[in-house]
Amino acid sequence: MALKLTADSYMAGVRASGLVEQKLLDNTLAELKRHGRKLDDADDISSEFLKRGLITEWQAEKLLQGRHKGFVLGRYKLMNLLGRGEMSAVYMAEHIAMQRKCAIKVLPANRVKDTSYLGRFQREARAVATLDHPNIVRAYDVDQQNEGGAEIHFLVMEYVEGQSIEKLVNSKGPMPFVEIADIIRQAAEGLFHAHNAGLVHRDIKPGNLLVSQNGTVKLLDLGLARFFKEDGEESLTIKHDEKVLGTADYLAPEQAVDSHNVDQRGDIYSLGCTFYFALTGHPPFTDGTLVQRLLAHQTRQPPSIKVDRPDIPDSLLAIVEKMMAKKREDRYQTARELADDLTRWLGQNGSDDWKQKNIHLISMLYGTEHARGMMNADQPAEKKPSVSDEVRRRNNIRPKERSLEDSTLSQANTSARPQRRPASEGGPKRRRPMPAKGSVAGRNVAHTAKRQLAEAKAVKNELPWVLIIIALVLLTIAITFGVAYWMFSGNNTPKTTSTQTIETVIATTSNRNV
Repeated sequence: MALKLTADSYMAGVRASGLVEQKLLDNTLAELKRHGRKLDDADDISSEFLKRGLITEWQAEKLLQGRHKGFVLGRYKLMNLLGRGEMSAVYMAEHIAMQRKCAIKVLPANRVKDTSYLGRFQREARAVATLDHPNIVRAYDVDQQNEGGAEIHFLVMEYVEGQSIEKLVNSKGPMPFVEIADIIRQAAEGLFHAHNAGLVHRDIKPGNLLVSQNGTVKLLDLGLARFFKEDGEESLTIKHDEKVLGTADYLAPEQAVDSHNVDQRGDIYSLGCTFYFALTGHPPFTDGTLVQRLLAHQTRQPPSIKVDRPDIPDSLLAIVEKMMAKKREDRYQTARELADDLTRWLGQNGSDDWKQKNIHLISMLYGTEHARGMMNADQPAEKKPSVSDEVRRRNNIRPKERSLEDSTLSQANTSARPQRRPASEGGPKRRRPMPAKGSVAGRNVAHTAKRQLAEAKAVKNELPWVLIIIALVLLTIAITFGVAYWMFSGNNTPKTTSTQTIETVIATTSNRNV
């Protein structure tokens, strides 16, 4: 049983770890004291730091164990352990200045002196650095640092929030046909890019295909990658007498014999075995020792997928079987061919959402006009779903969900019957459209009579308004004429008076003169 740290020892470890800035740490402690919190227990202090987001649960666990070294690598702060394997450990980290999340693969210090492990680690860094593709995890940095006399080598990569196919199948069971077909298609796109760069992955398996939260697939772990264009003398597998590398359950027959002579078709076989696992929930061969399983990949055919998934479409089954052909000459020769075949299958069996999202892929294969035709064909005016529509829908759900649906289908058919809505219920009333000119409806005697009566009634209703308008026009004319007459008559009267006055004045003046 580990000894419990005192509060002072715990705080000393937190300060030495470099996880929290000193000023922030002092302000937090002062705030806790102001609120009357006791700071005499390491667990209580750790809980308060967790609540405030100063440290993560993984960091708190290590600090309470008295471990305060190794949390900071260069410019990065380790936040959580994502996974640990024989060759390395992978952490979720954060860039201290930019606060950007990333994944850091760290080579254990005890492996640095092993030139085989160090060589593979450096090989992965070199391999990832040469690749830039949305379906391959990206590399940001590679570095090393000395800590306590030990060399620590680490590779900084893109951090992807999601789950591997292995975890998805283990938690939810075999995957729907359309979902896994699209995942394998994306993986093939990534492999094609890697193969074009002269790189063979050599360790394709369910645990190395990560599916992000938005459905994007990322190829992980290029630690066993090999540049197949290099000459054999540079190969690590030859240099260290390691002829068989990879994971036995997903290893191509030729790779089990000699790993350093494998080419891109070995990756296609391993991807086919991964496809098999996602559809059935188990690898192609599950019985026997490791050596027996390796031999089975070379000499035996795996149980048919129909044993576990009898409803698998034959067209999809043919794709998986071609990927897993024993002879590499019988497989897809390139990952591009595989990706195109899966795109064609998805174009015919995928959901409308998938087609809308990937219309550019369909256009590249068939042309723009054909792609539009496929989209329009999948959006008919209201019609009863066809048998092919039902098959397509069922291809998009998991086997467990499909069996549950089948068990409740009969109950749903008997209990849910459509009923006609009464005319008195809410909603706009339907109005019969007027017959088009020259239609048959206009030639019916009864219909014609009703229409003529309606037209006559409409004319009768409009007549009073016409008379009122005419009357208003006449009244306006009469008023205008009257005003004009009055104006002209009024101007003449004053003019006459003025003339008479002038004449009177002249006459009066004449009389005076006389």
